[in-house]
Amino acid sequence: MILLLGASGYIGRAFLAELKKRGWDCLTLSRHDVDYTSFPVLVDFLRRTRPHFVINAAGFTGRPNVDACEARRAETLLGNVMLPLTVAHACAITDIPWGHVSSGCIYNGANLLIDGEWRIEPDLSPPAMRDLFHCTPERFRGFTESDEPNFTFRSQSCSFYSGTKALGEEVVRGIGQSYIWRLRIPFDENDDERNYITKLLRYPRIYQNINSLSHRGDFVRTCLDLWAVRAPFGVYNVTNPGAVSTAQVIDMIRCTLQPAREFSFWRDDAEFYRLGAATPRSNCILDVSRLIAEGVVVRPVQEALRHALENWRGESL
Repeated sequence: MILLLGASGYIGRAFLAELKKRGWDCLTLSRHDVDYTSFPVLVDFLRRTRPHFVINAAGFTGRPNVDACEARRAETLLGNVMLPLTVAHACAITDIPWGHVSSGCIYNGANLLIDGEWRIEPDLSPPAMRDLFHCTPERFRGFTESDEPNFTFRSQSCSFYSGTKALGEEVVRGIGQSYIWRLRIPFDENDDERNYITKLLRYPRIYQNINSLSHRGDFVRTCLDLWAVRAPFGVYNVTNPGAVSTAQVIDMIRCTLQPAREFSFWRDDAEFYRLGAATPRSNCILDVSRLIAEGVVVRPVQEALRHALENWRGESL
């Protein structure tokens, strides 16, 4: 039996649907029924129910976006640092393996091939950088799991959300038998306020950058596949291979959904942060070589986006 925490959330719902599809025995736990944020309460529950595996899909992301985390820092810290630490220790003391949904937003930029050498480029937002990506995407390589996060409390100005996600990874790493699964900008074919495609369709103005993305269904399938094949415990970047610019995604939306609206873009980062955002945003490319080395098959990001748009369930505006 698998115990799922955070089953009512955007990613938790996808985990629950996939578990049911596979016919795997699953138990969801609500904080209203059992306060799993309490260490002794969670340990007692685990000892009584003895799940084979625990999935922590709970956390605090802020609504409508990470800007909300700046005003609700205590909740963000509790959800993204203290809760995973509690789950880690409870699973360790009961000898139960578990998986934690983390985030790729602890990075900014990508590795860029310059004069035959790979160097970290922390800012992918300049137009010249996007032009280079469109012309020679092979010169861009993502951060691996062994690369030190560079969008954290320790390294540079970051959002409070990103800082807590990095800290959450830091405090649980090495405790018990655990997977850390890094999600990045989730999307799929279902209209939802958390869906990247939905956001692009509804934002009055669009922020341009380059990113790795995670198809929501592909993400949960990959996480469960890692457990099913008993891949080594540790950190995994779980995104669809490749990366895309916002402009490329908008072009795909225009071509497939043919929305009636016109898309307007922020002129530059300065305008976006002056008028459209309250806190810095992470924009990055993640490398999925470790994932693929475990034999897990994940479709490329362009293919996943195309499938989501061709099977879109919602208004295109």
